Amino acid sequence: MIEIGRDPAEVALFASDMHLGEHDEATATQFLAAFDRVAVAATHVFLLGDLFEAWAGDDQPDAVASAFIARLAALARQGATVFVVRGNRDFLLDVPLPGAPGVASFSQRSGATLLDDPSLVRLFGRTVLIAHGDALCTGDLDYQRARAIVRSREWQADFLARPLDERMAIARQLRDESRRVQAARALEGGEPGDVDEGAVVAALRDADAQILVHGHTHRPALHRHEVDGTMRERWVLSDWQAARDGEPARGDFLRVDRAGWRTLR
Repeated sequence: MIEIGRDPAEVALFASDMHLGEHDEATATQFLAAFDRVAVAATHVFLLGDLFEAWAGDDQPDAVASAFIARLAALARQGATVFVVRGNRDFLLDVPLPGAPGVASFSQRSGATLLDDPSLVRLFGRTVLIAHGDALCTGDLDYQRARAIVRSREWQADFLARPLDERMAIARQLRDESRRVQAARALEGGEPGDVDEGAVVAALRDADAQILVHGHTHRPALHRHEVDGTMRERWVLSDWQAARDGEPARGDFLRVDRAGWRTLR
């Protein structure tokens, strides 16, 4: 298990759901400026999925993605440890490309270590379960069925064997369909899917964790759950978006150090 906090000077920084890409330069500019300012003080950086708006394979060209990957590599060279959990938009990070052994993987380019979803971390004496969060949305059966398909080796091998242009077109279609479903729910008076309380309690119990940290839902908050008679915490990370259409900018980090847990921009 990863352990942070034996050295009291250590600092863990969490972020998720940046959805970076050339499609949204304003959000990329906002996030990268904040990351440059905040990450320099971190000894351990955890990125819990949806770093990118879409990821069609490690050969995908994207100037914004490359700029962020370069920053991660610089942090790693300076001695920071970077961990990444795949999200529902970038689940193909580090998946080998058939017939293209010369393509550098995301982890090779960034210096990051890919973690399983979920994974356990020991943070300043507390056992913490980290995840992207989409697997906890068990009430959305259609989504969970689709998630199981695209996470299968067979689907990924077939997809990554296709030409890059075709893969990127499919990725755009999947992204647009996700947006369409979310818009339809909003028109019906509903909201994007949230995590299921039972799934959260089961995850905390099974991992014997005191705290759960995840993203995905775009509903940043601190929740408390009673599990077998004890209170556990659930920190939901913020998504990132530049100000637009009268809505203020969104985006926070979660910082954990010997002084405690807090969000910051």
